[in-house]
Amino acid sequence: MEKAKQFLSVSDEASEVVARLAVPPRRAGDYPSFYENFSLRGLRVDRVEPGLVVCSFRVPPRLADRNGNLAQGAIANMVDEIGYAVIHVEGIPISVSVNMSISYLSTAKVNDELEITSKVLGQKGGYFATIILMRNKATGEIIAEGRHSLFNAHASKM
Repeated sequence: MEKAKQFLSVSDEASEVVARLAVPPRRAGDYPSFYENFSLRGLRVDRVEPGLVVCSFRVPPRLADRNGNLAQGAIANMVDEIGYAVIHVEGIPISVSVNMSISYLSTAKVNDELEITSKVLGQKGGYFATIILMRNKATGEIIAEGRHSLFNAHASKM
């Protein structure tokens, strides 16, 4: 155990270097980050209602695997992002993902048009459960189904 503690310990010098880092906070209206631009570019929001978000997405080559299929990591990212979007309320701190479960049922090819629907299953305190369904718009075939649990430590009423 002592060797593990020693291996994981941080030197005073390294700690000082990290303490001097200046990371400006991202604010609403800022330009999109590389991540957002890479993974979410082209996503269109078609409908928003309380507890429901419906989006469209044409599979771009940048998110495809070597076989031309939408990469599983890109699908997981969509489940995470759109599962969060359905519970987001402006002015309330961001929620964190607690658990995601994804069933990969079929594949989507480059240029396939997808419809992604996210619904709130329920909420208890700061805990939210959502379901995300990704389907091919042309065929109706389900590509993936995701369950996404999120938590937000909202302000206490005490």
